[in-house]
Amino acid sequence: MRADEGTDTLRIKRIYAPPEAADGRRVLVDRLWPRGVSKESAQLDGWMREAAPSPELRKWFAHKPDKFAEFAVLYEEELQSEPAAGEMERLCAWARESPVTLLYAAKDERHNHARVLRDAVLRRLSAHGS
Repeated sequence: MRADEGTDTLRIKRIYAPPEAADGRRVLVDRLWPRGVSKESAQLDGWMREAAPSPELRKWFAHKPDKFAEFAVLYEEELQSEPAAGEMERLCAWARESPVTLLYAAKDERHNHARVLRDAVLRRLSAHGS
């Protein structure tokens, strides 16, 4: 599966890719605003800073592919606690209503937090029969 693909309900995509009608609700899931992107060009419907990994976890991971498996486990643990858990619930609610695209700035399309977040939301939706 390509990084900008997903289900019809929930996709991930780099914020630097142009907006498309198929994106549905566009939600930035990075804690920091991406360099070189204007608010107008981003065409966001939301910015969920708290859904991103903690600064400590992000710095530890440093986008190193060899740390990705452990990072994913630690990040999913963070997603179980507030305030990230509340953001997860909101993402689930939005995904039940219409398509959602999670936007991220990382260069690595395979080893990034948006992929982990998408998979966690999809599992939650599946577990709750949505």
